[in-house]
Amino acid sequence: MVTIRLSRTGAKKRPFYHIVATDSRSPRDGRYIERLGFFNPVAKGGEEELRIELDLVDSWIAKGAQVSERAAALIKQYRKQGQSEAA
Repeated sequence: MVTIRLSRTGAKKRPFYHIVATDSRSPRDGRYIERLGFFNPVAKGGEEELRIELDLVDSWIAKGAQVSERAAALIKQYRKQGQSEAA
């Protein structure tokens, strides 16, 4: 089964996460099928904290991909950001 989840990269005490579509059996930081965005929880100043390709996420969900709890929360947050910027 395909899962949309976070894959951790970055240095010690400076996490950086890629939002990826991956086989649920692969390790957290292992191989992935497609990168869908990123999340930088320690972004400062003008750095971008979150970017997600929503069209790719929607296509994976339409194909039956499951979304992890944290990834779902980030996707929801990003959709809300997009709506407030469009208004």
